[in-house]
Amino acid sequence: MPIFKKKNQKRSSIGFVLPDNSGDICISGYTPLNKNPEIVTACRKIAELIGMLTIHVMENTDSGDRRIVNELSAKLDINPNPVMTRKTFIEAIVMNLLLYGDGNSIVNVNTRDGYLGSMYPVPASKVSFIPSPDGYDYSVTFDGKMYQSNDVLHFRLNPDEQYMWKGRGLRVILRDLATNLKQASATEKAFFSSKWKPSVIVKVDALTEEFSSKEGRKKLVEDYVETSEVGEPWLIPAEQFSVEQIRPLSLGDLALADNVTLDKKSVAAIVGVPPFLLGVGDYNKAEWNAFINSTIKSIVTGIQQEFTKKIIQSPKWYVRFNILSLLDWDILTISTVFNALADRGYVSGNEVRDKLGMSPREGLDELKVLENYIPWDMSGDQKKLVQDDKGKE
Repeated sequence: MPIFKKKNQKRSSIGFVLPDNSGDICISGYTPLNKNPEIVTACRKIAELIGMLTIHVMENTDSGDRRIVNELSAKLDINPNPVMTRKTFIEAIVMNLLLYGDGNSIVNVNTRDGYLGSMYPVPASKVSFIPSPDGYDYSVTFDGKMYQSNDVLHFRLNPDEQYMWKGRGLRVILRDLATNLKQASATEKAFFSSKWKPSVIVKVDALTEEFSSKEGRKKLVEDYVETSEVGEPWLIPAEQFSVEQIRPLSLGDLALADNVTLDKKSVAAIVGVPPFLLGVGDYNKAEWNAFINSTIKSIVTGIQQEFTKKIIQSPKWYVRFNILSLLDWDILTISTVFNALADRGYVSGNEVRDKLGMSPREGLDELKVLENYIPWDMSGDQKKLVQDDKGKE
């Protein structure tokens, strides 16, 4: 049986049209890697750690490699140029290598009378590479001058598929992840700034005459809902009003946090840093040491070899970064290892004290061993094994 509306009833229908705020939520255009916080954080951490490493000049000898302390080692480790320390100098090289220079970092080297002078990292935006006709060599231009490949320090990351002497960054691999992370940040910002998140809904009979206009609805709220005191109860007609509490859409419903965590883990895996450096998960000692022995060591090896090839003239010398200082060794482990070495005469007491951060003391430079540690060819000469004619020791 059809139902007909009575002519004396006036019903109102209310609809909500959200404003066009797509510009606040949707992003467009290319996201540069150096504008993404997660990628910059990962690269900055690598650069800071490598900048902390002491640079040694080493010499090959018949009894092993020994450290050389001279003006060259001081230039590399302390004073690369008048306006930068070793830490800032190396950090600038690594940041160009990882982020700004697309896998390439150029250092301008000045010499005077055959001696090494100041070394200056060149901003990546100034550098251009000009391949030779056969593609096996190249020139570098910056500040309006052209330099041959042997005249500058050129640090590389990930050899290019066409020009093997040129590095290539992670721009293609990380581009989508950078866009996803930027989109997640924009979505979260738009979500929290939106006003369409009411915590209470009041259902009103649409037959009420006042409900048909904005002024009428406002008057209903003022008469029945608004109160002058906090916690004051509402007095509403049971026939016309129904109050319900609702749970607004949250970021958890959007699964935004899970997606961001996944993208951060992906960035960490591609750049080569532990996820906890990007705020995902907890610190793990084994994971940290693996990071030092893989990512950091790989980058440092390339820097060492370029310094040795272009700066060092002696065939017996080479440059080495003290990468062992970055490993997570607690004081108990250091004490146990170096005390054992001292007992066997491999290190002196002052070397042990130095590893524990203690000042040297007089008389501890001599190598000592326990009485039962003797050369293997003298094992048969021990007094307890030598017997007299009567079978006694």
